[in-house]
Formats: sequence, C-alpha cells, structure tokens
Amino acid sequence: MYVIGKREFFSLFKSIKSILIIGILLLTSYYSAKFSYVLMSLIELTPSEKEQIYTVGLLTLLFLFGQLFVMGLSHDCINRETHERTMRFLVTRTSRTSILCGKFLGITLFWFVCVAISFLIISIFAKQFDIFIFSQIMSLLIYQIALTILLSVLIPKPGITMFLGTIIGLAFPIFGLWISFTSNVWISWMKFITPFYYLERDDYTLVVILLFAGLMMFIANLIFKRREC
Repeated sequence: MYVIGKREFFSLFKSIKSILIIGILLLTSYYSAKFSYVLMSLIELTPSEKEQIYTVGLLTLLFLFGQLFVMGLSHDCINRETHERTMRFLVTRTSRTSILCGKFLGITLFWFVCVAISFLIISIFAKQFDIFIFSQIMSLLIYQIALTILLSVLIPKPGITMFLGTIIGLAFPIFGLWISFTSNVWISWMKFITPFYYLERDDYTLVVILLFAGLMMFIANLIFKRREC
C-alpha cells in the first residue's frame, strides 16, 4: 500500500497539469493574502472574519474548482492501470484493497502538501496558521478524492472519466451550493449528502464529510474486488 501511495504521490508532481495547478494554488494564496487589506477596507468585518479574510482566495478557488482539479489529475488513477494492463501485475503483488488505499493515500498526501504550502504562504501575511479552515479544505478534498476514485473504479475507460470529470468538476460546486441555499423542500434534503452544507457550519461537523468519503471508498473497494483486471 505504501509503495503504491509513494509512487502515486511522486507521479502527481511530474505532470504539466500538476505543475500548473500547484502554480495556481500558490499564486492565489499569495496574492489573495497580500491584498486582503483591500477587502477589509471595503467591507465591514467582524474580528473573526478579519482573521479568515486571508484565506478567502484559496477557499473560493478550491470550493469552485477543487473537484475539477482533483478529477483533472486523478480521474484515471484506477482505470488507467486496468486499461494499460499494469493492474494484473499489481494484483499479483498485493491485495486490491491495498492498491485502492495506496492510490487514495498518495493522492491525499499530494493535496495535503499543496494546501499546507499554500497555508504557509498565507500565514506570512495572516501571522497565524488557521487549523480549522485547513481542516475544512482537506475534508472537502478528501471527499473529492474519494468520489474521483469511485468513478475511476466504476468506469473502465480513462477517456470517459476525463469527460465526466470535467462535467462533474464544473457542475458539482454549482449544484452543491444551490441545494445548500434552496428553499425547495423536495430537493433541499439533498444538501445533507453534499460537503458544502457542512462546510458552512463553524463547527466540526465536517467529520460527516469524512464519513461520506469513507463510504465512497468502501463502495469502490467492494466493486473493485469483483472486477476483472
């Protein structure tokens, strides 16, 4: 599991897409934190909001495009191995659960490093490292990673997951935010199964997001165990 995770982690740093996304994250973190005083001068904020204003740029970026970024980099993390028939070699060396967990671990560690560096840049201006907001962002990314892996297990062709990844990446935040604020009783219940509802709250109900991620990984593992390589 750890070998697969390590390989996945380092492979994510080697693609042009990864470098571009890392660049976007770091530049957004730097400039949004650097010019946060502009927002503070335009809008009247509470003391707690002033502390969080430095992370607004990064939060907005990942809330709106996090799913697109994750799927853009990892949409084929499982089906690529199957398509290229390297999965047959892997399953002779370790269990399918270890393969799945290794992929999840490697992708999660990649995003952890990216977000941690972004927060370190922000902390230069904010003079603090906001653990709570960091936890919120990581819980959202873990949910998105689990969803990406589930799709990669369900759909055998990388080309299809790339297409669906783009559609879902763009539509998911719009749909999630809409149902979080809609008053339509017929669909408002769906907000409880999206991460955005829990991210609005200033408490640690974000743990529910991790439970959903765990459920998706559990389903992915069940399907993966029954699928031929």
